Amino acid sequence: MPPEEVTIYTVAAEAGVSISTVSLTLNRPGRVKASTRKHVLEVIDRLGYVPHAAAVSHARRVFARVGVIAPFSSYESYQRRLAGILTESAEESTDIVVFDQLSAAESIRPLMDSLPLTNRLDGLIIMGLPLDDRLSQRLRQRRIPTVLIDSDTGHFSSVNVDDRRGGMLAGQRLLKHDPSRFAWVREQQRSTEYRSAAQLRGEGFQSALRAAGREDQLITIDAANGLDGGREALPALLAAAGGPVGVFAHHDTLAAGLLLECRARGLRVPADVAIVGFDDGQLAEALGITTIRQPFEASGRSATRMLQQLLADPATPVQHTVLDLSLVARASG
Repeated sequence: MPPEEVTIYTVAAEAGVSISTVSLTLNRPGRVKASTRKHVLEVIDRLGYVPHAAAVSHARRVFARVGVIAPFSSYESYQRRLAGILTESAEESTDIVVFDQLSAAESIRPLMDSLPLTNRLDGLIIMGLPLDDRLSQRLRQRRIPTVLIDSDTGHFSSVNVDDRRGGMLAGQRLLKHDPSRFAWVREQQRSTEYRSAAQLRGEGFQSALRAAGREDQLITIDAANGLDGGREALPALLAAAGGPVGVFAHHDTLAAGLLLECRARGLRVPADVAIVGFDDGQLAEALGITTIRQPFEASGRSATRMLQQLLADPATPVQHTVLDLSLVARASG
């Protein structure tokens, strides 16, 4: 039979399977048993059936293409989560496609209008970006298995840390230094339509101070992301504090900027300025920053396992995992 006369119906009849099985083999191979998939592909090769080229390439993957979306250029921490995803995906031969997006702090709508749904993606891992109702509905309508990291809705499986508890740990640590004032240095959030990690950390910090009867001594400083943001925040912080101050920074990069500016001004750390960050990356270790450690690579691995379950069985129930945080005490606070 000439190849141009071979149709999906011909393949199904020759392979002794349904048309839907042939279609799934070409488009959702993770949902077809390996032996069946191999048999159908052999029949396709023998008959010379030529579907869309992209579908053939797609069919030969154990799982389909998985998009990973995060503010990679805004925060190095998401690269560590990606490392966990890649490690967990290696044995499954999953094709990982990376998309960089503006952070929620930098954009009012950081994902909504540019989510790459037009690509042939069989699953998504979205990290550190909020989903509003419209986007959530779109993903569910298209039946795209989705797992969230550092974000949460009731509709999708997620992996998070308890940011509020992290803020409380930071506050409890700084209270031990007994400064005259406390400061919360955060990235300014442009949208108030969702509760970010920064908001939760700030709430936890405030809660720790409230429990100690010192909430009225709290100063809040908005800063730009990066080392320079931390450096530039210090003068306003010192002016408002007027004495020894315990500072909790939204993340380690801001904490590092604060620490470097303290050193440049000859301030004693932690006697004049005690500093606690959040994340515990290489920067915190190198500079001796006391910080809240979160398990980046573990979160990537956990989310990948969740997505693999969804790809194998779309009826898998929604799961929510909260990973542990810990305080790492160093010289800064």
